[in-house]
Amino acid sequence: MEYVYAALILNESGEEINEDNVTAVLEAAGVDVEESRVKALVAALEDVDIEEAVESAAAVPAAGASGGSAGGAAEESEDEESEDEEAAEAEEEDEGEEDEEASGEGLGDLFG
Repeated sequence: MEYVYAALILNESGEEINEDNVTAVLEAAGVDVEESRVKALVAALEDVDIEEAVESAAAVPAAGASGGSAGGAAEESEDEESEDEEAAEAEEEDEGEEDEEASGEGLGDLFG
């Protein structure tokens, strides 16, 4: 997930999303950088308009909650690489949740 965040930081600051810049952001954050993951991220984002992807991702939950057909149109506009990236992120989140549950360090433990 931190790799995607690094790309978003670079995009927001107007910097080019390349291997050197992504690596620099991750190292500054204290992340042990895996070169293969950096290369994969940069390759996956090569033809992606990040601003458009963020806007369409933000629109999907709202449209899905109202039951409108706008969600279907937004999903069709996403390219295959974005879908693969989202699936990978969801898997990572699931793994993280399982780790928290196993160690008993979830928010639920704090509040009852």
